[in-house]
Amino acid sequence: MNRRTFVTHALAGTTGLVIGGARARAAGEVNLPDPPPIHVHGLKDYRRSPLGMPGLFPGRVIEIHDPNAIRDNHVSQPVVRRMIEQGMKELTGETSPAAAWARFVTPNDVVGIKINPAGAPACCSSPEIVREVIHGLRSAGVRDILVYDRFSYYIQAGGYHALLPVGIRVVGVEHRESDVSGYDTNIYCQADFFGEWETRSYLASVVTQQITKIVNIPTLKDHSAAGVTGCLKNLGYGSFNNVNRTHKAPITFTDPLIGVLCSTEPLRSKAVLSILDGMREVWHGGPQTQLQQFIGQPGLLLFGTDPVAVDTIELAIISKKRELEGALSLWDRNPANMAKDGQEYSLNPRKNLFFRQPAHIEAAGRLGLGVWEINKINYSKVEMG
Repeated sequence: MNRRTFVTHALAGTTGLVIGGARARAAGEVNLPDPPPIHVHGLKDYRRSPLGMPGLFPGRVIEIHDPNAIRDNHVSQPVVRRMIEQGMKELTGETSPAAAWARFVTPNDVVGIKINPAGAPACCSSPEIVREVIHGLRSAGVRDILVYDRFSYYIQAGGYHALLPVGIRVVGVEHRESDVSGYDTNIYCQADFFGEWETRSYLASVVTQQITKIVNIPTLKDHSAAGVTGCLKNLGYGSFNNVNRTHKAPITFTDPLIGVLCSTEPLRSKAVLSILDGMREVWHGGPQTQLQQFIGQPGLLLFGTDPVAVDTIELAIISKKRELEGALSLWDRNPANMAKDGQEYSLNPRKNLFFRQPAHIEAAGRLGLGVWEINKINYSKVEMG
């Protein structure tokens, strides 16, 4: 299967970049349609930051695991603090957590923490981890910190307003459906996927006008369309509006739009660090299942500046779990395995809702956002506890 799309970057220095990859089509698979052309309109004359994706440590992923991090669905704040301190030192090579954080931020920065509240309360960015990231940022002298996501109602479901330290702004970009007041209409990606009436997706104004650095805290979970929800999807689909239009069952164009969104400036340059929350693992029914039989508790964190590399490791972890549980491969393209509706899909890990697109990770790598070849990733695992 050869899926290709033509991406034009307006005001961004690159025109006519063709991305996509080839994979042998298995017996019974459908031949999916090619994505439409995507036009990217970024900031004029924007100077790309060396801290932006893939960041200071391309291809490097640190896994920290502690069996005491989560017990009976309760996350331990002291254990998480030790895990984050160790992970930051392992990633950067610094001898102190404060020095590690200072590699990415300065006291003058306005730091946005991009959470993933979708799936609350069963599985969302753990408040315990968000609190420790805030603690780490403050140790580097940062005082202006905000936590954000697209959807206010997801943030409310996760209880973040009540669970985060005093003085932290919590920003939901959208307060109701089709609300574009929180978006910068000068920064957008434009494509006609299924004949939708609005063909642009705009970047949140909080990203373009307030935040100077982003720390990304995605969660470890599968996704019915993209294959997995990781660093890339949390950042791209969580910072731009009007992205659900890429899904029309059983087809989805999450590959390549996720990577294209993340490549758009200034989002690309401002995203300097990812800490993937693997306290819980949704291995089926993501991104919003509440069914505990599909949610494990591995108690791990993944650290990296390269979102493609981190997502590649995440994809391997979830793929292995699904194999152990007898679930369909995330790469399955057999029409016979399509669920008749969302209810059947949500209850049956042998069914799909879409022909999933985990190759969005490779597509993002081909846009220069990171390393997708797993044999080229420097993956270190540290056991604690």
